[in-house]
Amino acid sequence: MANEFGLFVTTDTTKCTGCKACELACFQVHNVRSNKVGKTVGTVTVPVTPKLYVTVIPTASMPVQCKHCENSPCRAVCKQQAIAKVGQQIIVDEAKCIGCKDCVVACPFGAVTLLPFYANGKPVAQPGSGEGKVAASKCDLCYTESEGPACVRACPNKALSLNDVEESRKAKNIAAAEALAVVNAGAPERRSLK
Repeated sequence: MANEFGLFVTTDTTKCTGCKACELACFQVHNVRSNKVGKTVGTVTVPVTPKLYVTVIPTASMPVQCKHCENSPCRAVCKQQAIAKVGQQIIVDEAKCIGCKDCVVACPFGAVTLLPFYANGKPVAQPGSGEGKVAASKCDLCYTESEGPACVRACPNKALSLNDVEESRKAKNIAAAEALAVVNAGAPERRSLK
């Protein structure tokens, strides 16, 4: 049976230092290849806009990114159908997005933002106005990358991991069964209450 639950990135907050290497890796994967914006400091011609943002609070730091919800509120409210499920990931088609902000409001994690929309390294104009187009942007788990999410690969502290809900559940079941077996093995035999 195929895994019916999607993948998402989780963070071990005891390892995350807030270094933002994940943000830079995300930007590089999503912008350098598609928009040809440059590869080194001084050659990047668009704003550095990752699809996840490291959030630092007094007790922890971690990237906040899309959880690829099964019943995605962002997808449900998108009247343009610019947000779709592709495989197990929830993906934004930025070209279809009109920047209405409904998905930004609907996301319970604050993982969706509006960013300037660039194509081939140049800002795209909003139809009917002289202003630049904005589009919804969020983590897509680097679904076009065979190596998996760039943020996970780039984290120097191995604080990020790709989480498969079904595999995690199975691992917890096994750990619980093993723990109970140890407890039961050490317990005196119980008499049946007949």
